Amino acid sequence: MSVSRPLPHDGAPLHVTGQARYVDDIPTPASTLHLAFGTSTIAAGRIRSMDISDVATAPGVVQVLTADDLTRDADTSPSAHDEPLLATGEVHYAGQALFLVIADSHLAARKAARLAKVEIDEHAPILTIEDALAANSRFEEGPRVYQKGNAASAIASANHIVEGTFEIGGQEHFYLEGQAALAVPQEGDDMIVHSSTQHPTEIQHKVSHALGVPMHAVRVETRRMGGGFGGKESQGNALAVSCAISARLTGRACKMRYDRDDDMIITGKRHDFRITYRAGFDDEGRIAGVEFVQFTRCGWSQDLSLPVADRAMLHSDNAYNLPNARIESHRLKTNMQSATAYRGFGGPQGMIGIERVMDHIAHHLGRDPLTIRQTNYYAPQGAPALHTTPYGQTVEDFILHELTEKLAQDSNYVARREAVKHWNAENPVLKKGLGFSPVKFGISFTLTHLNQAGALVHVYQDGSVHVNHGGTEMGQGLFQKVAQVAADRFGISLDAVKITATDTAKVPNTSATAASSGSDLNGMAVKAACDTIRDRMADFLGEYYQVTPSQVRFVDGNVEIGDHILCFTDAAQLSYENRISLSSTGFYKTPKLAWDRIKGEGRPFFYFAYGAALTEVVIDTLTGENRILRADIIHDAGASLNPALDIGQVEGGYVQGAGWLTTEELVWDDHGQLTTHAPSTYKIPACSDRPDIFNVALWDGENREETIYRSKAVGEPPFMLGISAYLALSDAIAACGAAYPALDAPATAERILKTVQQVQEAADV
Repeated sequence: MSVSRPLPHDGAPLHVTGQARYVDDIPTPASTLHLAFGTSTIAAGRIRSMDISDVATAPGVVQVLTADDLTRDADTSPSAHDEPLLATGEVHYAGQALFLVIADSHLAARKAARLAKVEIDEHAPILTIEDALAANSRFEEGPRVYQKGNAASAIASANHIVEGTFEIGGQEHFYLEGQAALAVPQEGDDMIVHSSTQHPTEIQHKVSHALGVPMHAVRVETRRMGGGFGGKESQGNALAVSCAISARLTGRACKMRYDRDDDMIITGKRHDFRITYRAGFDDEGRIAGVEFVQFTRCGWSQDLSLPVADRAMLHSDNAYNLPNARIESHRLKTNMQSATAYRGFGGPQGMIGIERVMDHIAHHLGRDPLTIRQTNYYAPQGAPALHTTPYGQTVEDFILHELTEKLAQDSNYVARREAVKHWNAENPVLKKGLGFSPVKFGISFTLTHLNQAGALVHVYQDGSVHVNHGGTEMGQGLFQKVAQVAADRFGISLDAVKITATDTAKVPNTSATAASSGSDLNGMAVKAACDTIRDRMADFLGEYYQVTPSQVRFVDGNVEIGDHILCFTDAAQLSYENRISLSSTGFYKTPKLAWDRIKGEGRPFFYFAYGAALTEVVIDTLTGENRILRADIIHDAGASLNPALDIGQVEGGYVQGAGWLTTEELVWDDHGQLTTHAPSTYKIPACSDRPDIFNVALWDGENREETIYRSKAVGEPPFMLGISAYLALSDAIAACGAAYPALDAPATAERILKTVQQVQEAADV
């Protein structure tokens, strides 16, 4: 079998030798033009005047476009049609595009973009949650509420109550390859667009709208991205539309890429959150009722904020049965970059809220945090009575009871908890902490119609196989996994299968490669296409050799036909010579889904992916400096398609999740300017920040649902394993006094030191 093998990433040799081709590497015509935006330095106001004469006469500049020069509506929004390509009178954030420079080089375009004289009547920007609430600046009227039972009554009658407020920062995607696009005009008003995007069909849709042509006149191709993490789900629209408009206008190929500073200033981030909570529970720590109020700053346009905030609500239970719960969500419009999709898509923000509650309960009762979590777990699969989530989905596949026990045993949890306690008693300055967090993450797009995929498969007469599907490769190994599926369906070696660039001319109407659905959706679509071709071959070969089709087997590079054996190449050649179609499309739609986002009821997820992590840290109580010493992880990937790739995803997801909650801090000044817009001021985890002891294992099991080879999604769920690092830091601070350490995120050295001092001061009172 080709599946379930720990094979290396198909692009690995190309990556390390520099042969991998990204948008910026594509050879372009000699006449190619380059683009750059002139952007606002003001967060809110009305444009009084804009003098671009110096821009237009700058060396190398061919043309400069403002909103008035656009002959059609050029909207770049993925949702609400509220993102004009260029500002149309009002400016809404510092970094918004005011005009577009078309020049003969990238450097010339960027230099010229700085020469405009823009006068803006500045308004007081809405930047904070308090500002937005006072102005009632929202994307939906009033808050959205999901609830189950009567939380207020359950809390009021509980033996114990904890409450608090928790600030959770956003996160810059920091993909290695920045946003980039290239548009090449064709005959008859057609356009080819190369885009570093997770969603080629959306690029096709936005470009066709901006040009006023049918979607069939726009072809979008994406070979690979140098990282995406959700930041290329919608944020690439502006570059692709700019290039297409300019290419149509000039008749020349046009290319655009952001430099790192431009990228960070212009594009959206992970949504930051403020969560207030109130929970009632018994002497064992079992929750009777919980209330959450979630506030999120969405930025200047809607983008994907509504489904992100929805998913945060849907993951406010994480792994725990909440018999009475009320979850209230405020989606606030602010004068900042439009927050957008990011790995986990709101799930991490919702999940860390309930994990904070669990730790607060454990601290209040003086009980072990892991035990408190186990006490509140959902009923295991196969239990006589299964629990339902706050939105009404029955949790049928819960495996965290046994997974947690194995992690606790493998990581020597009990002994290490005692060792940390002893260390902290003996060391007044350096304090250690342990943090445990489980993960239950729902897999599917919550917008139900997106849960579909298509594929196109050709078998050539020499036995080689060509596969195309709607998923995009951003380093996660999707293409390798799908190639393994195709090879397995035909019983051939992996080197006989080639997957080519994602292309809207080959597979139409694709969904974004997001929501951890890439392998689930595209793997099943490719399987369907391969099986159609295989069945045609089996029917023909069975008739040709006078056996039943059930006696035709594709295995080990051969086709066994009763007593006859042909190599796959000969079988393909024979089928071709007998006019058997060796090409097929495939289609898949996820079953069992039914979701009403307004009511907050139904089954938004096909299944859940699970995992758990235990992290050990040490902090310096005099400086706030800290280190992750060790991480132990078991993650549920079902029957893994490729254990090597999946373990890599788990490792990377954990480190990125820990970075979100520790070092990655976004800071805006009082005027709405992003001050952390470069690697010099924004700290992502480096290789040296990973734990020295890093134990990662995959759970031995398979998906109870009929997914591709019973595997499970592994893109987003591991990100939330990084929550354990934050919990470990909080645990270390707790050793400094008796008060609960109300640690906000990201837990930078400064915040850790401040929280340590608060806990120590409370002990002195």
